[in-house]
Amino acid sequence: MGACATKNQVLHKKSGSFCQDGPAGKRRKHDRQQDLPTMLNGVSGTRSTSHDALSRAQLILNHSGDVRDIYKIEARKLGEGTYGSVSSAVHKQTGVVRAIKTMSKGQMKNVARFKQEVAIMKVMDHPNIIKLFETFEDRRHIYLVMELCSGGELFDRIIEAGHFRESDGAIVASHILHAIFYMHKMDVCHRDLKPENFLFLTKDSIDKNILKLIDFGLSSPASDGKVMSTKAGTPYYVAPQVLQGKYDKSCDLWSCGVIMYTMLCGYPPFYGKTDHEVLHKVKSGNFTFDQKDWKNVSDDAKALIRMLIKFDPAERYTAEQALQHEWIRCRAPRSTTASLQAGIVDNLRAFQNQHKMKKAALQIIAGQLSEEKIKALREIFVALDANGDGCLAADELRDGMAKASLGELMSKVDLDAIIEGVDADGSGMIDYTEFLAATLDRKCYLQEDVCYNAFSVFDQDGDGQITLEELKTILDNGNMDEALGSKTSEDILKAVDANGDGSIDFQEFMDMMRGDKAPALDIKAVPTQAL
Repeated sequence: MGACATKNQVLHKKSGSFCQDGPAGKRRKHDRQQDLPTMLNGVSGTRSTSHDALSRAQLILNHSGDVRDIYKIEARKLGEGTYGSVSSAVHKQTGVVRAIKTMSKGQMKNVARFKQEVAIMKVMDHPNIIKLFETFEDRRHIYLVMELCSGGELFDRIIEAGHFRESDGAIVASHILHAIFYMHKMDVCHRDLKPENFLFLTKDSIDKNILKLIDFGLSSPASDGKVMSTKAGTPYYVAPQVLQGKYDKSCDLWSCGVIMYTMLCGYPPFYGKTDHEVLHKVKSGNFTFDQKDWKNVSDDAKALIRMLIKFDPAERYTAEQALQHEWIRCRAPRSTTASLQAGIVDNLRAFQNQHKMKKAALQIIAGQLSEEKIKALREIFVALDANGDGCLAADELRDGMAKASLGELMSKVDLDAIIEGVDADGSGMIDYTEFLAATLDRKCYLQEDVCYNAFSVFDQDGDGQITLEELKTILDNGNMDEALGSKTSEDILKAVDANGDGSIDFQEFMDMMRGDKAPALDIKAVPTQAL
C-alpha cells in the first residue's frame, strides 16, 4: 500500500490512547498522581481567599447508593471504552436527560488517576468543556452524570465531510483553543487532545453549534514551567517531547495544530501503517502540505498550523497567541452584537447582596440549565470575555459596560463590590457559571423542577428536609469548626426556616428563591457563530 493510500485511509480508524509512567519507583516526584483533596487544592479553579468562598466543586456531590433510584438509564450505549460505557439517562423526578458514564471498579487499573479525572472535571467551568453534574458510587461501579451531547464526535464529522471548509475549520479551532486557553490558565494539561475527544452539543451545522471537550482521564495538574514525564496521549496527535518523557503543557498546542491540519485536509500530518511508524515520524517533527490537497487552503491557515506544530516548545504558539492569529480573527470573529443591558447590571448588583445559600442555589441552577436556556447569557459572557480566557476581569466588565453606554450606572467602587459579591470561589474574577447565576432571569430559575434540582443538592439524604449539617456541608465545605462559616449557616437556616422546625423544606426553599425580586430581562438571542 502506498503512502497516499495510507494517509487517505488513516482517519477511518480510531487510534487508542496510551499512558506509560516509567519504571516503578523511578517516576518523577512532580508527576505522581495525587489524591482527590490534594488535587482540588492544586487546581487554580479552587483558589479561595475568604471563609465565605464557595467553589464549584463543592456543589458537585458524590452520592453513595444506586444511581438507578434517581435515573432511568437507557439500554442503548452511546459509547464504550476499556473501563466502562456511556448511556443516556432520564432523571425520574424532573425528566432532564443526561449522559452517564459507568466505570467498573474491577477493571479500573489506576484509581488515583480516575480520582484525578473527577477532580479536574469538578473545577472545569467553560462553555466549551463538558459539564459534570454529580457522581454515584456503589459496590461495583462509579457513575459520572454529565451533560448530554447529541451531535456526535468531531472525528465523525471530519469523516463525513472528507475535510472542512476553512470557515468551519476556523470555528472549530476557535472552540478548541478557547477550551485549552482556559484549561492552561487553570493550570491543567489535557494530554489527549484528538477529534474523538470533542463532541458537538447538537446535530446542527458547525456554525450553529457548540463544541465540547471531553475525557480528562490523562489530564494532569500543570502550572507554568512544570515538567511532566508520563508518556501519555494518542500516536497521531502526541507531541515529540511527550515521547521523550520531558514536556510541559505546550504539548496540548501541538495536538491542536495536528487537529487543525487533519480538519482541513482529511488526514493527519504524521501517518503510517503502524503506530510505531507514526511515532517515528512524530519524533522527527517533519511534515508537509501536499500541494494537491492544500492548494485551495489559505496561507494564513497554513501559517497558524506551522506555529502550532512547532518542534521547539519555546517557539510554539500558546492558545492565547493562536486565538489572536489573523486566520482565527478573520474567519471566526468574536460576537460584537451581544452586549450588556441595564437589566443584567441590575441583576449583578442584586446578586451581590444575596446570602450564601441563595447564591449557591443559583449557581447549581445555572450549572444545570440546558444550553438553549442560557444561550443569550452565554453569548454575552463570550462577548465580554475580551481575551478569551473564560473568565471576566474587572476591566472586561467595565469595558463591556462602556460599550453598552452603561458606564454611568456604576462607579469603580460599585464595580469592584459587584465582582467581589459575584465571585463565589474567591478567584478574583467572575467565572462562567458565576456570571450565569448572577444574571439569570427569575422566569428561568423560579420553575419548580429547576429549583428541585438545586434543593436536592442540599438535601443529601433525600428526606425532603435540609438540615443544618447538610447546609454546612455545602456552604462551609463540611468544616464544622469554622466559626464564621458555622454562624453564617445557622443564621441562614433561621432566616429561611419559616415554621421554625429546625430544617428547610421545599416550600421554604421556594419562598427563599422568590424573595428579593430582580427585574425580568428581555434578551434578544444573537448568532452563535462567533463563539
